[in-house]
Amino acid sequence: MIVGIDLGTTNSLIAYFSEEGPRIIPNRLGKNLTPSVVSVDEEGNVYVGETARERMSLYPGSVAQTFKRSMGTERDYVLSGRHFRPEELSSMILRALKEDAESWLGEEVTEAVISVPAYFDDKRRKATKRAGELAGLRVERMISEPTAAAVAYGLYDKTQDTRFLVFDLGGGTFDVSILELYHNILEVRAVAGDNYLGGEDFTEVMARLFLQKRKLQLQKLDEKEQVRLYRQAEKAKREISGKDQVVMSFLYQEEMLEETVTAREYEDACEELLMKIREPVKKSLSDAGLKLGDIDEVLLIGGATRLSLVRDFLIRLFRKFPDTKLNPDETVALGAAVQAAMKERREEVREVILTDVCSFTLGTDVVVEYEEGRYENGRFCPIIERNTVIPASHTERLYTVRDNQEKVCVKILQGESRFSKNNLYLGELMVEIPRAPRGQESIDVTYTYDINSLLEVEVTVNSTGEKQKMIIKGQENQMTDEEITRRMEELAYLKLQPRDFEENRLVLLRAERMYEEALGDRRKKLDHYITAFEAALDKGEHDEIVDAREALNEILEKEDD
Repeated sequence: MIVGIDLGTTNSLIAYFSEEGPRIIPNRLGKNLTPSVVSVDEEGNVYVGETARERMSLYPGSVAQTFKRSMGTERDYVLSGRHFRPEELSSMILRALKEDAESWLGEEVTEAVISVPAYFDDKRRKATKRAGELAGLRVERMISEPTAAAVAYGLYDKTQDTRFLVFDLGGGTFDVSILELYHNILEVRAVAGDNYLGGEDFTEVMARLFLQKRKLQLQKLDEKEQVRLYRQAEKAKREISGKDQVVMSFLYQEEMLEETVTAREYEDACEELLMKIREPVKKSLSDAGLKLGDIDEVLLIGGATRLSLVRDFLIRLFRKFPDTKLNPDETVALGAAVQAAMKERREEVREVILTDVCSFTLGTDVVVEYEEGRYENGRFCPIIERNTVIPASHTERLYTVRDNQEKVCVKILQGESRFSKNNLYLGELMVEIPRAPRGQESIDVTYTYDINSLLEVEVTVNSTGEKQKMIIKGQENQMTDEEITRRMEELAYLKLQPRDFEENRLVLLRAERMYEEALGDRRKKLDHYITAFEAALDKGEHDEIVDAREALNEILEKEDD
């Protein structure tokens, strides 16, 4: 069974293709969204999703979130004294989703199509693939999130040529993609975006507003208070959509503080974020050689597009109402499931050719002559430009710059800067050449890039015909197959919480968090119901546990309004 997975910054989802079309698979708590949050306790128990998020209020040092933003980096997360890389934390999310799918479907899940932001570079895509492998999944294909959204909307079934702009503002990343449909080919024309812009930033604005009004400083809050602040800011951010104002409350040093934030104040404070949204839109249109008027449809995906201030801004920007008929949180996962069905060659899905583009320019380091006999080292020579439709293969001929030069080092780089040092180093090839006066010997450097983000570099010495070739699979410190296997074994010692235990654990964590945030009579009431639930758990009678849990849940829902 091949499934589709949206591995998100804030929430993740898993879907499969059924006889009725793509369907989201609910998690062990019966919900479609699994928060992309991981917690590890002192005993090595792993909590994933909503349970992990509740632990953040009580044990902030044991929880990690928004680690998708750090995918492909060397950032180290320390949870209860254990060290993890971003892809290892992501693998725990994927493993939980895999278990949920296997329980729901009643069969083993062996392979997944995983979505990635269109603006993810090579190392981030490879880190995502490693996360899948660490979770026990084969990941032969990844799909960019905008392409997945277009597939979910059924754009490939349209009968006329159409241009679409897919606006994807998730919890932590932002992508703009322009796609064009002609015949049965769905082609990505251009992508742009920001890996560090998303709904979390709009939450931070609300938190800052509250602090400013109360003349408080974030650094003077302890860890638990910071978690409580951002939880309430997230709640206020959601509530203010469509309203004139919202009241945000926050427990600070045993005192409940309240402040009213108006919609105008919040929108003014978000102006800088809205301006940051404009640039990738302009860049993608420019790269595609189009104007806003050339776009036939605008699709919104990503949970942050639910914010009324974002939607109002986009209506003014695009001068048309975007298409929002699908749930923006679920669109990418549904599209990934359709792509999985295409990979399985399911008869229910009409085959469509999906093309993608190279998100970043690929090139090499060269020496340039800027005056007669004067040279400058460290300049970047593009070979495959960004937004080139892939698969693609381009060749650049380079000449020697020194007399009797014996070797040429071809550095493989990715980025947009004129200077090599500012771009991402992927690897290098060293080739020997015959000694000759400068400019008489040359090499052909050929880059071939495919839809699976594999870059083949071939260097040919033109005078001798000698060739050297290498495949770039990721950054220079990529884990080998043996290292992946060894790390999988190490991570296996960490224990995901049993499915039947998690619902009870989640209710207790939520109750404990709300008890800490409450005062006076509310605390007494919560304590009564928590104690009753714990007593039922100690007795172990299933019916009593269910009744006590429902009673506690009912109180929690009322008190959390």
